[in-house]
Amino acid sequence: MNIFKNIRLGLVHVGVAITFIPINGVLNRVMIHEMEMLASVVAALLIFPYLLSPLQLYIGRYSDTHPTFGYKRTPYILLGAVLCLAGSQIAPHAALSMSENFAGGLMLAIVAFGAWGLGYNLAAVSYLSLASDMANPKDRSRVISVMWFMMIAGIIITAASVGRALDPFTMDGLFQVFKNVGIASILLVLFGLVGLEPRTASLATAAAEERASHGEIIGAVAGNPQARLFFIYLIILLGSLLGQDVLLEPFGAHAFNLSVKETTHLTAIWGASTMSALLLHGFLFNRWFNNKQGSIVGAVVAGIGLLTIGMSGLFAEQAIFIPGIVLLGFGTGMATSTNLALMLGMTSSGQTGVFIGAWGVADALSRALGNFLSGIGRDTITHFTNSTTGYVSIFLIEAGLLMVSIFLLKYIDDHGVRNEKPSISDVIAIAGDAS
Repeated sequence: MNIFKNIRLGLVHVGVAITFIPINGVLNRVMIHEMEMLASVVAALLIFPYLLSPLQLYIGRYSDTHPTFGYKRTPYILLGAVLCLAGSQIAPHAALSMSENFAGGLMLAIVAFGAWGLGYNLAAVSYLSLASDMANPKDRSRVISVMWFMMIAGIIITAASVGRALDPFTMDGLFQVFKNVGIASILLVLFGLVGLEPRTASLATAAAEERASHGEIIGAVAGNPQARLFFIYLIILLGSLLGQDVLLEPFGAHAFNLSVKETTHLTAIWGASTMSALLLHGFLFNRWFNNKQGSIVGAVVAGIGLLTIGMSGLFAEQAIFIPGIVLLGFGTGMATSTNLALMLGMTSSGQTGVFIGAWGVADALSRALGNFLSGIGRDTITHFTNSTTGYVSIFLIEAGLLMVSIFLLKYIDDHGVRNEKPSISDVIAIAGDAS
């Protein structure tokens, strides 16, 4: 695949991914802080993409064998993008309705967030399958890596732009931001996608050959004690790292009276820190640490970040809040890259697709559980104490769970595990493929 086609695929990835920014970076804060909704309710709505992620397997297999007008992926990508657009446009109106008539607004919100989540999964599995179909095996890591870096860059740019557009914050401004991001999303998808997929029934289906079934994934994990332990370890690790998604922006608003613009920029800071860690690990840190040591270092750095964020609220020290986010993002990037490499070292020949699938299941499950339990925990602790204690307690609990994950990692036997140091493009490709 030439670089121009690669960039066009990346634009599709960016177009779908940026719909997360106004929802996960703005609407969560507005619903929890300005509208004073329960964090658990907001979290339950925001995790729809992860709850629906098991559908990716069935969508992928269906598109493998059911082309439309000669196209195996394009119709499903377009349908997914349209559902993402529709859901994201309805979401802010549903949130406003919930603040005025909770029951009626909640029904509309379920429709909106459900459409958004279904659309994301429909589009994501289809454009990643298209990337696998169109790329030569030797180019596949490069293709997915370019798409992933474009996505992170798109998220950073979108978060910064959305923040500026919401200064000062108004509900009319929020609706306009959702509209503008939606227009940008669909234009990026159309520009990247139209005419990209060859119209032929003989298109190679590399994605179909590599796609592991749920039964294969469950069997591989359940039948291997070390794989079971590693899966549990991943759930705890990733849930602790990613469970703060729903709370970070409303916490910044509550603890430090940050504006919507300022809390939206937190997404850009976190993304830049994560990307920096992945790059530095690929080019530098993997010379200093083996995969298990790097996993521990990443968890410790992220744990210090969560602890710092918690302490910033406990002692009302805004000066350490942003450094805490930087540490959390950096630790997340390092833990992701090293654990992916560790997982690759544990796989036997012919099982790579199964273990990549297991990583994807662990990632989706941990995001869903982490965010929902964080919301419930924050609400429960706030009920008995106060909002600051509710937020701080969750960040400290997540930091503690990262230490638990390190304890579990000690019992994962890496004797005989290939201490491979895959290229940064390979690691990013797997991360992008499994998420």
